Amino acid sequence: MNNPMLLPKVSEKAYGLSKEANTYVFEVIGDANKAAIAKQVEGEFEVTVTKVNVVNVKGKSKRMINRRGRATRGKRSDVKRAYVTVADGDHIPVFAAIDEAEEKAKKAQKAADRKAKK
Repeated sequence: MNNPMLLPKVSEKAYGLSKEANTYVFEVIGDANKAAIAKQVEGEFEVTVTKVNVVNVKGKSKRMINRRGRATRGKRSDVKRAYVTVADGDHIPVFAAIDEAEEKAKKAQKAADRKAKK
């Protein structure tokens, strides 16, 4: 396995983990292992990986209605997720846009507070 394709998982849980525990969540291909994932993250984002946890998430069974009005069973794809913890001080810019928006909102709030005081 040479290239475990990394797709960052953008969710509230992933964002919270990145802020609190310096852990980032990626969806990887099914045959990726921890060593290959760590190597690719270090090479791609120039960070030091301290820990990698891998989870296989089974796809949910879903009921779908076809054109004739009959119910059929379907299944979502199985997914393999990698929880990658990087060293303190290192940062992966997965949520850069969200961080910029938060900073912009804080600055706007401060400006509004200053105007309200005057």
